[in-house]
Amino acid sequence: MPKPSECVTDYSPRLTSALHDQAADRGRRRIKGDRPISNRGWQRESDEPIAVPDGGTLRTLRDAGDYITKLPKADHVAPEWQAAMEALILVADLGGPTLFARIGIMRAMNRHVERLFNPDRKDHHWGKRKLKRDA
Repeated sequence: MPKPSECVTDYSPRLTSALHDQAADRGRRRIKGDRPISNRGWQRESDEPIAVPDGGTLRTLRDAGDYITKLPKADHVAPEWQAAMEALILVADLGGPTLFARIGIMRAMNRHVERLFNPDRKDHHWGKRKLKRDA
């Protein structure tokens, strides 16, 4: 094994260029040929498109942002839509998971849906076991 002082550190220009290209592409993914696509920004596609009530789909973060800004004023200022827009901005600017933006938008779209509790849905486990003291 060579000593550190014996190691060759003079890389060829071709290898140096390849290393710089790898460093520049770190954090990016490539699809559709050699065109680099950043993992940040408004052009990012969502993991799963969001179906909207009017029949369209939101595929990119920009689509979702445009959809929210075109909402009527009464809907746009609702706290659920404000939270969805904040999550969308954070995902676009900081490169977070697109699932966060999806959750915010889905919660805002379904804000008027009331969840009903169905007690017959699941069997209860309490009260079915006999304890030693009760035997």
